[in-house]
Amino acid sequence: MVDERNDLSRGANNNVIVTDVRRRGETITRIVNVYNEKDTQSGERERPARKLNWQRVIQQGGTVLTGDFNAHSLQWDPRCQVQRNATFWEDVIDENGLEIGNDGRATHHWTREGHEGESVIDLTLANRPRPKWAILADNHPTGSDHEVIEWELEADTQGEADHERVVRWN
Repeated sequence: MVDERNDLSRGANNNVIVTDVRRRGETITRIVNVYNEKDTQSGERERPARKLNWQRVIQQGGTVLTGDFNAHSLQWDPRCQVQRNATFWEDVIDENGLEIGNDGRATHHWTREGHEGESVIDLTLANRPRPKWAILADNHPTGSDHEVIEWELEADTQGEADHERVVRWN
């Protein structure tokens, strides 16, 4: 079962997509895709993703937040020299018992004014055991300045053991 939770992302201008996923016999896992960008059209200074009630969005025991957080912090980027847009997300992590799934490798590569750099602004956060996390840069060129990130949660198949397998019409 997959259920998009518009009631939880209302007001974020499609910068946050909340989806509940449930396999038979499992508890619901909430997947939250975040794009933490300024809303340049409205002229507001606040980023739409910050308007949400994150205490309500984050389901205890089964939420993964992932996406482009556009935030720089030593908490997830060992090469960070200047903290930017990070305090809000550091507080969300601390207040909700989230773990950072990233391993410190750069997820964003940039060139500006003849200078090149790299940073970790694409994050995977979870409040259940940390997901398996990998960058697929070698096999999946994107043409983007962001890496392709793959993450995976261990499925709890305990509940499926009692179900009979159905084959074809039977």
